[in-house]
Amino acid sequence: MLRTRTHRWLILGAALLALLAPLVTAQSAQAAAAADGRPYTNPVKAQKGADPWLEYYNGSYYLVTTSFTGELTMRKSPTLAGLSTAPSVQVWSDSASGRNSNFWAPEIHFLDGKWYLYYSAGNRGSACCDTQRTHVLESAGSDPMGPYTYKNSLTGSNLTPGGWLIDASVLQHGGKLYLVGSGFINGSAQSLVIAPMSNPYTLADSTFTIISSPTLSWETSGSPVNEGPEPLYRGGRTFLTFSASSCQTPDYKLGQLELTGADPLNPTAWTKKQTPVFQRDDAAGVYGPGHNGFFTSPDGTENWIVYHGNNTAGGGCGNGRTTRAQKFTWNADGTPNFGTPVALGTTLPGPSGETATTPTAYTLVNRNSGKCLDVSGGNTADGTNIFQWTCTGGANQKWRVEDMGDDTSRLVNVATGKVMDTADCSTADGADIRQWSWLNNNCQKSRLVYTGGDHVRITNANSGKVADVADCSTADGADVRQWTWLNNNCQQWRLVPTTA
Repeated sequence: MLRTRTHRWLILGAALLALLAPLVTAQSAQAAAAADGRPYTNPVKAQKGADPWLEYYNGSYYLVTTSFTGELTMRKSPTLAGLSTAPSVQVWSDSASGRNSNFWAPEIHFLDGKWYLYYSAGNRGSACCDTQRTHVLESAGSDPMGPYTYKNSLTGSNLTPGGWLIDASVLQHGGKLYLVGSGFINGSAQSLVIAPMSNPYTLADSTFTIISSPTLSWETSGSPVNEGPEPLYRGGRTFLTFSASSCQTPDYKLGQLELTGADPLNPTAWTKKQTPVFQRDDAAGVYGPGHNGFFTSPDGTENWIVYHGNNTAGGGCGNGRTTRAQKFTWNADGTPNFGTPVALGTTLPGPSGETATTPTAYTLVNRNSGKCLDVSGGNTADGTNIFQWTCTGGANQKWRVEDMGDDTSRLVNVATGKVMDTADCSTADGADIRQWSWLNNNCQKSRLVYTGGDHVRITNANSGKVADVADCSTADGADVRQWTWLNNNCQQWRLVPTTA
């Protein structure tokens, strides 16, 4: 009898636990969903913010955008908010004839254990923009910032003029890779085109096929355009957002295709949504939102869109466009709901799962000595020497790396407010590096060029020489001067995020 009663109580207890389990799970899920990331405010990049591509990988966000030059810079931050003040580090430059100008719409994709960087580029000196072609770089390992090497030009035999192709992205379907982009075929309007790939840097067939042309009224403002195709996957379905109408107009916007057939190369396999999915919001002061990318929150529970927009109706296609990001949701029918673009200056919760502090400054640690770039004594006087010293965490060893909007940055000392400066604008080896009031000249601007392992060389924009620890000393107080690049550890500096 006791055994029976005990058995019944066990059954009742088990039943009660079974009833409570969903409630506990639901509460846990709600708690997880409520774990907002660090607050952020758009824009997340105010300088050269067009055609953004953003990845979250291994604890950091990586952002790359159009440069309009022969250089590409990338920003890295542990939080979305930190991208707004993160250093713009050069990850690629090119002097090769035919592909050293007008770098547009860069994207990075992790394929087969390496990163591949796709972008379009033209010939320096030619009229914009008939020479734009698509190119691909390959990383040395699994670091999104590289270093990169040039792999190939992805040119279509039937694209006009002469293989013109921009805004390339990689579509994955059925275990195969496809290159999607924007181009012209047989006198068509600027359309979305696709071709199969045999690997991440080679076309299996150089003949492209049009899968979407601008035929609807909202695709033809200013001029008929379909460009910037970006894949989005969920629940076994494949979507392709794209940008429509001329970027010169405030009516640049996003449209959407869905792969409803089996073969991505078959135009009839794609179904176009008849209305735009993301467009201008005059009340919010957002014009021409478009050329987007997608990323996922650090905890994998949220979907986010990154895109560019203008602050005015006449903003056009230039560097006035800034990078913005916001969370999006899904409709009951399984399609994405991007909502409306958020007004600049609105503070929002960042992506869920962010735990790091948002950096606002950086220390620069020499790769050889392990010592920090330091303003002597935190002295505020012009001409105060910059040297290396044991890292103390003091404000005189902290720097704001401020993007100048021309692929260069200025290094501003947190303690003094003065900038890194080459004495007398000298171009000689051994010229002193000191601090000085801001004069807005190239002697006070630098290119941070990636050398691997979170290290950079600090290259003066005027002289082309780099910040070098004299005689590779490891002593406190060893002078930091400029010198010809020798590719040694004494000339490389690690960017360590901190707060001002």
